[in-house]
Amino acid sequence: MKILWLSNELFPEVCNELCIETPNIASWVYSGAIALMQANPNIELAVASLYSGKVLKCISHYSIIYYLIPDKGGDAKYNRKLEPFYKEIRHHFAPDIVHIHGSEYPHSLAYVKACGGENVIVSVQGMVSIIANYYLGGISEKEIIQNITFRDILRRDSILAQRKNMRKRGFYEQELLKSVNHIIGRTTWDKSNIWAINPQANYHFCNETLRPIFYKHQWTYYGCTKHSIFISQAYYPLKGIHILIKALPLILSNFPDTKIYVAGNDFFNVAWYRKNGFVNWTEKLMKKLGVLNRIEFLGELNDSEMQEQYLSAHVFVCPSAIENSSNSIGEAQLTGTPCVASYVGGTMDMITDKETGFLYRFEEAPLLAKRICQIFTNRDLAERISFNGQRVAAERHNKTLNAKTINNIYEMIVNSKSK
Repeated sequence: MKILWLSNELFPEVCNELCIETPNIASWVYSGAIALMQANPNIELAVASLYSGKVLKCISHYSIIYYLIPDKGGDAKYNRKLEPFYKEIRHHFAPDIVHIHGSEYPHSLAYVKACGGENVIVSVQGMVSIIANYYLGGISEKEIIQNITFRDILRRDSILAQRKNMRKRGFYEQELLKSVNHIIGRTTWDKSNIWAINPQANYHFCNETLRPIFYKHQWTYYGCTKHSIFISQAYYPLKGIHILIKALPLILSNFPDTKIYVAGNDFFNVAWYRKNGFVNWTEKLMKKLGVLNRIEFLGELNDSEMQEQYLSAHVFVCPSAIENSSNSIGEAQLTGTPCVASYVGGTMDMITDKETGFLYRFEEAPLLAKRICQIFTNRDLAERISFNGQRVAAERHNKTLNAKTINNIYEMIVNSKSK
């Protein structure tokens, strides 16, 4: 069986070939590819991705065949120039199944427009057409406009402009989802939204396989840094760091040594002309609450560095305004880090409140603070949530089971065509 994957990111082997840094975000997709080939050695797998070169390339000396498509620029607009490349790849590889990983970018739609939607599967990751509605994270447009910066004007990249671009991508996403018959999801949230967009589509359930390192180590209460909070993203308002900041004074009143550690570059301690409106607004909030010295940015982290942070954190918090199924929650739970997350999107399928973590309404900063303080206060509670979360995550992200599920979906589609 010949399977063609369309990936938004380059795989590690290709990055090594091109002498560029491997993007951390893509390695979980690569992990799924390896698990799939181990589950079914008869699969011949090819992966097509955009790259910065000028010609279509085929790299065939690895166990995976790679097609590198020239990136014609821009991720918010549809580009017809990509269509001939997809036709050439299809003619050269002749796949039985085409599996599109992620519906967020219009280059995925280019394959369907060029080659049709027959035997095409789309795996939903985030759904930008829905997520765009939550992009401001509860901050009013008036507040965003009042805090627009020189950078926003110069680059035409304010938070409002970013939301506009996401909505444009959402238009193409919905067109893609309406053009295929098979969609893979993993949460009640994505299933309901797919049903609303394309009620005729065949919905297939399959969980995700995460990066290998998160299966190897176990959080312990005695090994963590007490009263430390770790979050994995913060640069956009939809990721909700401002809600955690609002909760912080309450936490500090009970645990004065509390500190928040953030994966990502420090967007506060940069020149004024590099700050965007969200940073400007958030910085004012932090000064008002007196918590400027309570947040430490850790820079861009690879998988081993992320693992170290999960192990050292007393609690992992996912304060997003919307998520489908957060890989960061999955990684934290696999590690055993006690989790607190906003009750949005697909998190209700990942965390059972008070059993495998804590849930709270996104805007409820006092409840978020209370949940964090409960974990800080009660070692037995922290260890119970750690154990329960790790157990359910090990089942959810079982690489062997997930690979078999994907393989079964492929075989079912191929066999139904042959009848």
